[in-house]
Amino acid sequence: MTSHPTKIQTALISVSNKSRLIDQAKALSKWGVRLLSTGGTYKALKDAGLEVTEVASITGFPEMMDGRVKTLHPKIHGGLLADRDIGHHMASLDEHDIPKIDLLVVNLYPFEETVAAGADYGTCVENIDIGGPAMIRAAAKNHKHVVVCVDADSVDKLLGDMEQHDGATCAKFRKKLAAKAYGRTAQYDAAISNWFAQTLDIKAPDYIAQGGTLRQTLRYGENPHQSAAFYTSGKARPGVASARQLQGKELSYNNINDTDAAFELVAELDRDRPAVAIIKHANPCGVAQADTLVGAYKAALACDPVSAFGGIVAINGMLDADTARAITKVFTEVVICTDMDTEALNILGDKKNIRVLITGGLPDPLEPGQSMRNVAGGLLLQDRDNGHVAESDLKIVTKRQPTKREMSDMLFAWRVAKHVKSNAIIYVKDGATAGIGAGQMSRIDSARTAARKAIDAQKSAGWAEPRTKNCVCASDAFFPFADGLMHAAKAGATAVIQPGGSIRDKDVIKAADEAGLAMMFTGMRHFKH
Repeated sequence: MTSHPTKIQTALISVSNKSRLIDQAKALSKWGVRLLSTGGTYKALKDAGLEVTEVASITGFPEMMDGRVKTLHPKIHGGLLADRDIGHHMASLDEHDIPKIDLLVVNLYPFEETVAAGADYGTCVENIDIGGPAMIRAAAKNHKHVVVCVDADSVDKLLGDMEQHDGATCAKFRKKLAAKAYGRTAQYDAAISNWFAQTLDIKAPDYIAQGGTLRQTLRYGENPHQSAAFYTSGKARPGVASARQLQGKELSYNNINDTDAAFELVAELDRDRPAVAIIKHANPCGVAQADTLVGAYKAALACDPVSAFGGIVAINGMLDADTARAITKVFTEVVICTDMDTEALNILGDKKNIRVLITGGLPDPLEPGQSMRNVAGGLLLQDRDNGHVAESDLKIVTKRQPTKREMSDMLFAWRVAKHVKSNAIIYVKDGATAGIGAGQMSRIDSARTAARKAIDAQKSAGWAEPRTKNCVCASDAFFPFADGLMHAAKAGATAVIQPGGSIRDKDVIKAADEAGLAMMFTGMRHFKH
């Protein structure tokens, strides 16, 4: 590749988003750049008093088919693709009166935004850009001679490069913009492909692609020796990716991961009562609902106040002043909620290091979606776990029926269990977690861990007995043997909710009956690895 700067003499501008169009076009004109344009962009430039040539006057064809065909022409693509170092390429330009195009500025039809807005099928299809990606790919391929800008930020950087090189651009800069251009078209095509798969309910398409837009370059990943970045997918799901940060340092990789886990969990709970989830290392260390938000926070904190230090606090509604005061008494990394009042924000403002995020809404736990994970040489794709059970779905398998209080607590515990790493055992009493056992290699160990956490909390608070006394227990998967169930009973559980489905279910049910427990089967498992 030639390393000398390339002078920009002719630019083709065709943009859907025209927010910074006029100022940037004026800046290019000051360098003596000839402007070519199409459709609405041409009109906007003309109305602004800029000298601009319509593409139709070059191609000899008018825009047709409602704008579907306007730049798909040899006089455009020839000008973008001609290698200026090859003689017969230049001869072809001269023979066919094709102008060289040194700069392409294109941002694409807003397909992603159209889908996110819930538009109908036909509208989404009409917002699939054809000519734009074709020109972008052509210009990027010929980056030895042509500059391609796919967004307004790239144009600003281009103008800076032109300042440094007296109206020209350097090879390294063109190469970087070409790489960005291919990333944009790949992201765009991925969005279209995935939309088609979703529309057609194709769970496993023959080819899968994922795209995102860089939101933040992170200081490091899970550990300081790992580089990391945060991308947004463009999907309209309230959460950490779409939240507005009101204060605090930049979110770290672990902050983002944990905050997402916290907000997804709290969104799972009943929305007619205040709820709080406190997360540490992607696992809840306390979850509660109460008549007041501050009551829910204090109940969640009491489950494991040691682990809550440096944790993430998620709230299912408006943060108030009383709860904000309570939160500031414990070192907290992030607070995420749908909104907060002015007094609460002022209170948190005294703790400048607390990162405060406002989402404007809660994600729908029943919304379909997919998650992806890398493995060596491949990808694992699955549906998001949007499984949900109601009281009517439960099967009572023991002689003793659960009380109304036990039933309510079991449903609460089951929703929490869905968000706890397997193997998971959750003890709940009066709408608050009493002990959580997460990520253990055996279910017995999780039952023991949850009980030990409850005893630690009892000692810390000075209670007469742990909150597991007369609690309920949720298990994310079936008990393969009765011993795990008996550890829950020993901890104080009087009722148990679990999927069922073990070949030894009869033995487990018999043990529950002998211990006087009530037990429900959900018929659904919630492994979270």
